[in-house]
Amino acid sequence: MSDLISMRDLSRNDVEAYLRHAEKMEKSLRSSSPPKPRNKIVATMFFEPSTRTHMSFWAAAERLGCRAISLSGDKSSSAKGETLSDTVRIMSGYADVLVLRHPLEGAARLAADVSSVPVVNAGDGGNQHPTQTLIDLYSILRLKKKISGLSVHLVGDLRHARAMRSLLYGLSMFGAKITLCSPKALAMSDEVVREVQEKFSPSIRTTHEINLRDCDVLYVCRIQKERFEDQYEAARLQDEFRITKEQISAAPDDLAILHPLPKIDELPADYDSDPHAKYFQQASWGVPVRMAVLDRVMGV
Repeated sequence: MSDLISMRDLSRNDVEAYLRHAEKMEKSLRSSSPPKPRNKIVATMFFEPSTRTHMSFWAAAERLGCRAISLSGDKSSSAKGETLSDTVRIMSGYADVLVLRHPLEGAARLAADVSSVPVVNAGDGGNQHPTQTLIDLYSILRLKKKISGLSVHLVGDLRHARAMRSLLYGLSMFGAKITLCSPKALAMSDEVVREVQEKFSPSIRTTHEINLRDCDVLYVCRIQKERFEDQYEAARLQDEFRITKEQISAAPDDLAILHPLPKIDELPADYDSDPHAKYFQQASWGVPVRMAVLDRVMGV
């Protein structure tokens, strides 16, 4: 049994194996020979809202010839007071893989400890989102043919965004040059930065001013308003910290803009059709990457 809970649990060899498998899955989607159907059941358990993660896991399961079942947190017995541990124990008797999203940090690790089948972390609070990072790394490789040495700017709410935490780890593992750019109140945790520096010794620069002149990949995330206690402060930061067309025009011509989505107004409203914008293509690669994840945790 193999869980996927955190990027911290993976070696570079593990990540490269996932990415190679994703490439095979993408090729299978374009060919007339889809993967051999798996006689498995994948259960998605989402206790927070989701569009891309939930539906791409569902699509990945269907593309693999698995059956998918779904548990929505607001319609589960958790509303009656059932513990997450009990819910996971029950669901692991119904399915071969559990895909869990939960608002509490550490929930996926707890689920893996009590489940009798593999657990995939689809986001636990502001902690980790490993499959999103695999999609991000795969997208960068498909767009840029490499990761090492690229100048990657992580811009937005670095304090709360789990996708940013996981991606910092993944980029450091592959030797990217990283710029962390956020409002001062939303900077990446010092503890997280120290951890990747001690493990990988990456090039990391921290700033609160958006400057894209040396940027190969701009990775943007929204202000995570749902994780703020003060919604007025969240709205203020969301209004103040936006990327402008002028800032993007100063970047290299082959700039690639990625975003885990959903996006609100952190990018110019009419930028979706710009050749720099790659985030919808990035989202589409979620299916082959998550096919690879399901395949590997099922032991294929």
